[in-house]
Amino acid sequence: MTGNGDDPFVAAVKPLVDAMGGEMLAPGEAGPDDVVLSWEGVDVVAVRLPQLADSLDHILAALERKHGKPLAELDRRAKQEVVRVLEARGAFSVRHGVETVASALGVSRFTVYNYLNREKQV
Repeated sequence: MTGNGDDPFVAAVKPLVDAMGGEMLAPGEAGPDDVVLSWEGVDVVAVRLPQLADSLDHILAALERKHGKPLAELDRRAKQEVVRVLEARGAFSVRHGVETVASALGVSRFTVYNYLNREKQV
């Protein structure tokens, strides 16, 4: 986004927008599905939210950064924790979510389902 990069409100919301995988736009560039954020009655910035499938990819990338290595290289316990985090974030409500997560973890869909079921039994 250009123009409002120095605005303190924009600087304050940027980490949240980045964490969601969103895009910041000038308010005048907002489309009907974008969210325009106002401060003290003035439109300051518009946020274009990602598609759900893109959000899942973004969440997986953030988890890799957090762990400092590809998710497929994590041990079983860490992979189970990743699945718990992803379930809490709604990753498995996205079409092909289980397949996408299984691929990122280097496990089968069956294994992801086992991790999910194990959590529900505890």
